[in-house]
Amino acid sequence: QLQASGGGSVQPGGSLRLSCVVSRGTLGNFAIAWFRQAPGSGREAVACITADPSELPYAYSGNGRFTISRDNSRNTVYLQMNSLKPEDTAVYYCATNNVGRNLFINGMDYWGKGTQVTVSS
Repeated sequence: QLQASGGGSVQPGGSLRLSCVVSRGTLGNFAIAWFRQAPGSGREAVACITADPSELPYAYSGNGRFTISRDNSRNTVYLQMNSLKPEDTAVYYCATNNVGRNLFINGMDYWGKGTQVTVSS
C-alpha cells in the first residue's frame, strides 16, 4: 500500500515536501513515481526513482524545481517541490509497479490516494 501526504496550500514561490510511505514490502525493491492530475486534465508525470541504486532519478515536470529521493530505512519516498507556481496545483499521487523500473515506461500497477497541492496567492 502507498500513502501520499504532505500536500497543502502555499503561496507562489513556496515549497512543499510530499511523502509516500510504502507499508508493505521493502522499499529498496520498488520503483516509485509521482504523478499529478489537475481538475479537468489527464495524468502528468512528475518524477520517478527506480529500484536500481545506480540509476539516476527521472524528472518530468518542474524544470529542475522538483527533486525525488528515497529513504529506504523509513520506507518513504519524498518529492521536494520548490519555487511552486499556480500551475503546479493538482492532486499528487505516488505509484509503483511490479518490475522495479521506470513506471512511465513500464507501467503502473498500484497507486494510493493522492494529496492536494494548491498554489495560490
